[in-house]
Amino acid sequence: MEEYMYSDKAIQNEKHLSVMNVPIELSVKEIENQINAKIKGLIYEDNSYEDEDNDNLKAKVWKISPIRVVAIDSSFLFEVPLKIWVSAGYKISPLGITMSGYKDTEFSIRIRLISKIGISPNWQVKSETYVDSYDWISDPSVKVAGLNIPIKSMASRMLNKNFDKITEAIDQEVANNLELKKNAELAWNIVRQPVMLAEEYDTWLVVVPTSVVMTPLLAKNGVIRAVLGIKGYTQTITSASKPTVTAVQKLPDLQITPKVTDDFKVGLISLVSYEDAGRLATAKMAGETFSFLGGQYKVNVTSVELYGQNDKLVIKAGLAGSISGYIYLKGIPYYDPLTQQLSLKGLDYDLETRNTIVRTAGWLLQGQFSRMMEKKMTFPVGDQITEAKKTIQKALGNYKVTDGVTLKGTLSDIQPDKVYLTPKHLYSVVFAHGKVNLKVDGMKGI
Repeated sequence: MEEYMYSDKAIQNEKHLSVMNVPIELSVKEIENQINAKIKGLIYEDNSYEDEDNDNLKAKVWKISPIRVVAIDSSFLFEVPLKIWVSAGYKISPLGITMSGYKDTEFSIRIRLISKIGISPNWQVKSETYVDSYDWISDPSVKVAGLNIPIKSMASRMLNKNFDKITEAIDQEVANNLELKKNAELAWNIVRQPVMLAEEYDTWLVVVPTSVVMTPLLAKNGVIRAVLGIKGYTQTITSASKPTVTAVQKLPDLQITPKVTDDFKVGLISLVSYEDAGRLATAKMAGETFSFLGGQYKVNVTSVELYGQNDKLVIKAGLAGSISGYIYLKGIPYYDPLTQQLSLKGLDYDLETRNTIVRTAGWLLQGQFSRMMEKKMTFPVGDQITEAKKTIQKALGNYKVTDGVTLKGTLSDIQPDKVYLTPKHLYSVVFAHGKVNLKVDGMKGI
């Protein structure tokens, strides 16, 4: 009986887990330019002499020249030059005469900040910035009646108390300029768009993404780099029109990983109809005589018909000679990568056929007829697979998805999957492994 576990459509919708790499490159110089464009002029202002510390100071803090940014590994180093105006209250008693009032002064410092960058699962960029050190470019000083009033310590306390306002501004700008979620959403939706692999065969590559991983952001030679890996299932679909893409899905939580694999897998399908396979097998055996028991018995194979029974291929062979009629054999089809042929293994008589042979033609069992048939039942499909690989490789060579978005990849190893039996065909499916990168202009730079 014919029985099938798969349909042609089911085979074409077979999914294979893959990873598509999206390189990320961010220019440190661009980050520096953006931070300087946003942080300028007055940064902090304290207009009250009275506060919880009773420091008797009013102050204003300005950025006086561009902030310098250096990135090393996963850290940013900021050098921030500041001009500070202070109005300091004083009270002195020289020669027993009490004098009080307020004096203004200006001075400059250079702060060095270190910012550690991290990314949370919800795609939020987190930078923890702290003051590493600072230098006095010019010292604060106030003179009254020829006496120096020591305000450097008061200014230091004021700075230490308010450094968090500067670090918060830096943290905010770092987060604003590393818009990873926005870029990841762009890549996520681009990946979901079907790619025409072979127009002459109406073959499309469809990727159904499932998760996103990324390596830590690391800087070297003025560039911050990371690799975004979009994991998903690849499908090779035959369709006269562009396959329909499902509604936009929410970007999943991010997973940080030390390394993103680059194993991209696409299924290559070759198929042979049962009718063609039977015709080819019959032609191979035409005119050939099989002898048994030293030539006492002889048979010719007059016809071969094929069909499926779940995972086994059934051979209905017509015989003529010392025995005439039909016999049935069953074997498991597989793709042999060495010969690039569809072959059979474990070919043996169907149970009912075996029982009949035992009663009427036991000699047929002695001659290893099933083994001889197994050697003959081979079908070349290598050319189909080779052509499919060439076509896909050409498509992936430098495929323009849309303006500013390019798909580029290489296919290397061929790994057999299995042979599927459908009501009309024998499908040989192999995996072509390789690397595929999605290059998005918006993710190179800021």
